[in-house]
Amino acid sequence: MALDRLLGHQDEPRRLEDLRDRPLNFDPERLSALASGHGHEDDLRQPLASEPPGDPVPGGPWETARRLMRDYAFAEGSAVGAVFDRDAPLAGRDMLLRASFYGLRFNLGVRVGEVRDETQAVNGRRARVWGWNYRTLAGHLERGRMDYEVWKWLDSGEVEFRITAVSRRAHIRNPLLRLGFRLFGRRQQLRFYRHACAEMARLTALEARPAEHR
Repeated sequence: MALDRLLGHQDEPRRLEDLRDRPLNFDPERLSALASGHGHEDDLRQPLASEPPGDPVPGGPWETARRLMRDYAFAEGSAVGAVFDRDAPLAGRDMLLRASFYGLRFNLGVRVGEVRDETQAVNGRRARVWGWNYRTLAGHLERGRMDYEVWKWLDSGEVEFRITAVSRRAHIRNPLLRLGFRLFGRRQQLRFYRHACAEMARLTALEARPAEHR
């Protein structure tokens, strides 16, 4: 507990309600600038169980993945949990992320921005895309945006989960916390990405109804 206090930071939110009036800790109009220098730009794609070609199948992998994404279920079992109001609209939803590593815990605030639901054309192929992003709030250890999307290619029936992110370490006043985050923050970030992709593949395969039973 003493170490938690020593590594704590003054702006850390304690409750979900603490996020209500918090501003973003970056300018969303200059998002791309965060990746320069010591920032990061990530793009991960995880194949999920496929479907027959055409529109998403009721109860199939695409719809199952969409439900899991809405509930933030892919984070279960990782070092990042979340507290949020499940009855609140997804767009604009505040989320209190509770991150832990090496026995330490940190509360981090994010807010859901855009929710995307559209059919997109890419190189002559059409894909049904659903997803949402969240953006970091004041007091977060990072600055940036993370997008989660599920794609279905309508010509082949292939379904995939995508994570794209632009991030940069925020200004951390506590020198010990700043050093720890510099040493371990990126490693934990990449570990979370890998977990989210693997968990989405596992849960989608487990929960989607098999094609022969539709």
